[in-house]
Amino acid sequence: MPTAAAPVETSELPGDWPEMEADLARVVAQWHAHLAHDRGLAATSIVAYGRDLRQMLAWLNARIERPAGLADIATLDAKTVRAFLASRRRAGLENRSMARAMSALRMFFRWLEETDTLRNRTLRLVQSPKVPHSVPKPLTVDRATAVVDGGMAADLDWVAARDTAVLLLLYGSGLRLAEALGLSRREAPLPGTDVLVITGKGGRQRMVPILPVTQAAVARYIDLCPYPLDADEALFRGAKGGPLNPRLIQLAMERMRASLGLPETATPHALRHSFATHLLSSGADLRQIQELLGHASLSTTQIYTEVDRDRLLKVYDAAHPRA
Repeated sequence: MPTAAAPVETSELPGDWPEMEADLARVVAQWHAHLAHDRGLAATSIVAYGRDLRQMLAWLNARIERPAGLADIATLDAKTVRAFLASRRRAGLENRSMARAMSALRMFFRWLEETDTLRNRTLRLVQSPKVPHSVPKPLTVDRATAVVDGGMAADLDWVAARDTAVLLLLYGSGLRLAEALGLSRREAPLPGTDVLVITGKGGRQRMVPILPVTQAAVARYIDLCPYPLDADEALFRGAKGGPLNPRLIQLAMERMRASLGLPETATPHALRHSFATHLLSSGADLRQIQELLGHASLSTTQIYTEVDRDRLLKVYDAAHPRA
């Protein structure tokens, strides 16, 4: 069993971490490095996983009235884990957030076992809260087209041209917002670039098609952008010239919801859902859609069959004379 050491500062870890024993702080830092370098997770995913572990450690510190160490993690029992979940419930967390926290903690404990750091399978004994089954909520073809056409008429507005280019990459190529904003000027899909190699979650690479309308929109944005775009720097820029904050694209979608009468589910990610659903409705193979989206498992892509099934049932109910 690891021997507890003196408490240490955790300033080398991203985020506001609670005080820990030296052995645990060292292991947590190694886990962060594993997520970033071995698994190739996006920075936002690493922050989310770290947040759940950080909250559990802060709660554990308060419970044992001292900084936790590896010995405390090794002896963590089901009763203590359930008490932690109960505290999160009292703090107002819903089932989906609590299930995500359990997933992050299980990942950490599996990694501890895989690296022969310690073995504690308590998290496998504690059931995650049930999460209501949900399916993606894509936009209709007409509404998705209206979104990406939103800035096409603004020929002299570089911000509108930028937003249009980003939205076309989401709907026309199925990119995640982070993937689109992660493109460098060197990777800009200009006219003549029919495919683009994207590195997505887990470091997985895939080729995605680039429509001519998207190529033209990117070229128009580059022509209008008032800032120099060096080859290895961010393609899409904010108003002050820095890399574009994803929140600005989310705000642009919020404005379109009001002006175009779109539902609350109309988000940038809904355009990626629309890309997959519209391809499936047009007869695309599920395996092909999996490759285009960069899903590691076909089961992740299969959820779009439920979306298309619901659409077909609605069409049937509306069209069949005996429905």
